[in-house]
Amino acid sequence: MVGGKVAKRLELTDGRSRVSLAPDMGGGIAGMWTKDGVPVLRPLVAGVGPFGLASNVLVPFSNRISGGGFTFEGAHNVVPLNLEGQKFPIHGDGFQKPWAVTNQTSINAEIYLSDGGMGPWAYEARQRFALENGRLTVTLSMTNTGPRLPFGGGFHPWFPRLADTRLRFAAHSVWLEDADHLPTEKIALADNPDWDVGTSGALPQGLINNAFVGWDGRAGFDQPSLGITVDLCAQAPLDTAIVYSPDAQADFFCFEPVSHAVDAHNQPEQPGLAVLETGETLTLEMQIGWRNYENPA
Repeated sequence: MVGGKVAKRLELTDGRSRVSLAPDMGGGIAGMWTKDGVPVLRPLVAGVGPFGLASNVLVPFSNRISGGGFTFEGAHNVVPLNLEGQKFPIHGDGFQKPWAVTNQTSINAEIYLSDGGMGPWAYEARQRFALENGRLTVTLSMTNTGPRLPFGGGFHPWFPRLADTRLRFAAHSVWLEDADHLPTEKIALADNPDWDVGTSGALPQGLINNAFVGWDGRAGFDQPSLGITVDLCAQAPLDTAIVYSPDAQADFFCFEPVSHAVDAHNQPEQPGLAVLETGETLTLEMQIGWRNYENPA
């Protein structure tokens, strides 16, 4: 249903791509396919919950916040745990709440979250989806309805991982992480080519779960077995890309355009976070499209 009510699925199609939206599942994307049914995003995995979606929205922050919260302008802000099995609060609360549908056509949709709130944050958010020539644009806007606080966020798309999947993107540095998935050291990719997966193209055989900073906002994912190349583009301030895949046996990888690195709330000067006064809005945008794969050889 539309008109401000929660819908289980919305379908967008423009004759070149088809997109399934899941407003009831945290305002996420349930799937994106070419006109021939080839998956551009990993389709919804039933029974897994929000992380079984093809893409999640991250608001009002991305990834983990350590230490039970953060200090801002001399005041400590407690951020509660929000996901079973996690040691730290993760990805905000937008991906865990139903969003209302406020508008839909065959190629556009808008959904709205009126009661965003987690720990010290209070906000409302909108997502706008537009499908044109097979390319999906997702625009997220969050408006602070509470006190002055740092905000951030982004998107968490999941892509098929096959034996011949290759990544292409450019960044300056990467954060290493500890066993709790918190950042430990930022290293320059120019000095550590083994970490430059965006140039080498190959995902590692083991776990990767790292934030690449100084990302230029463009990425390409070659999927020869599927016959397509996926192009992802993100607008500033989404200049960090988190790459995640458990290992070579996993059937997915994530490439997450976000506005700040992991645990930025507890880093000096809180890099990448946007301080919003009451009533101010932060807008984030990404595009995902596809084209026929052409062998570079």
